[in-house]
Parts: sequence; structure tokens; C-alpha cells
Amino acid sequence: MIDYELPPGDKWRQFELRAVGFRSFARVRPDAPLDPFRLAKFANLLVLDFEQIKGLSPKTREHLLGSASEAWSGGACSRALPDGRKIVILNPNHGRMRTNATLMEEISHVFLGHQPNRLHVVAEDARGRTSARDYRKADEEAAYGTGAAALVPYASLRRSVFKGQTSSQIARHFRVSRELVEYRLKVTRLWRTYRAAHAAGDATGD
Repeated sequence: MIDYELPPGDKWRQFELRAVGFRSFARVRPDAPLDPFRLAKFANLLVLDFEQIKGLSPKTREHLLGSASEAWSGGACSRALPDGRKIVILNPNHGRMRTNATLMEEISHVFLGHQPNRLHVVAEDARGRTSARDYRKADEEAAYGTGAAALVPYASLRRSVFKGQTSSQIARHFRVSRELVEYRLKVTRLWRTYRAAHAAGDATGD
């Protein structure tokens, strides 16, 4: 790749190169939005609707979709199905733009070959304990950083900034949240340029 198509910093360049590989595998144009739901099947992931989960007590279900809704975005079961696929559950209270990032992170874990280093209890009801996998901090950062780069590629993000587009406009184009776009602007060191371009108005406005 041409040097200006990669962000500064060795770590972020590595994330970007892996993300370019994901997009190439998915056959997505450089400036086009990436659909992680379509890519999930290639990662051997089965995305299920929350309502398809059986065995949760009404109290646990109410907790997960109520007071604890903002505490989780989604996750994959640690045990695979007989056909080798792993089930992924996404929080139905979060919009599609937000769940795109959650699912892309799970896909990144698979493509990057990450293995959970332990299991921890996330809920307990009359039926027993529900376990979730936990990754090392470096793996979590790599999966999220690479997934975010796949959803919002640096070269396209940079062009959008120089065109004067807002984070909301960029987010709508790539079908992600505004927060994810602003995360990408900051880690790729485009934030100062972006802020300067929108100094006269609302930097995060529509």
C-alpha cells in the first residue's frame, strides 16, 4: 500500500493492514461500507436473535435487557456447535450501527486466531451459571482496533476529513456509530485536522 493510505504508528498500521485483508476477502470496494453480518459466515459464526436464547429465567432476561443493557453489547459462546460454528448473540437494544462494530470485533477474534484465556461468570439463575469468554487485553485491543479499521478504512476516512464531512455523515456512509468514527479519527491522529476543519461549527454535528 502507499504510505499515506496507512495511519501513523506501527501498531495502528498493523491493524490497518489486517483490516485491508478482511475487506479484500469480503470483496468490498475501498470506500464502500462493510457488512459484518455477511462476513460472519466466513468466520464460522452463527448470529442468533436474543429471543432465540432458551433457558434464561425471566429475571435474568429482564436484567440483561433492562438495567444491564448498556453493560454488554454481545458475545460468542465458548463451545462450538456440532458443525463447528460458534453462536454469537447481540444486544437487541443496540442499533444496527452499534452492533456492526460488536460483530466485527467477534469476527476479528476469529480471523486473528485469538483464543480466550479463561471463562468468567456473567450471570447466574436457577438453571445454573452462564459463562462468557475473556481475552487478553492485547487481543481485545487488536480485535476491536482491526475491526474498526475494517469498518472505517483510514484512506477513506482521511479523504472524508479533507472533504469537510462531519463524523455523523461519515458514520452514516459506513453504517457505524458516530462514536466509532470519532474513535478512528483519534487513534489515526486525524482528530486535530478534523476539529480544525469544523472549528466554526459543531465538530460532531449533523
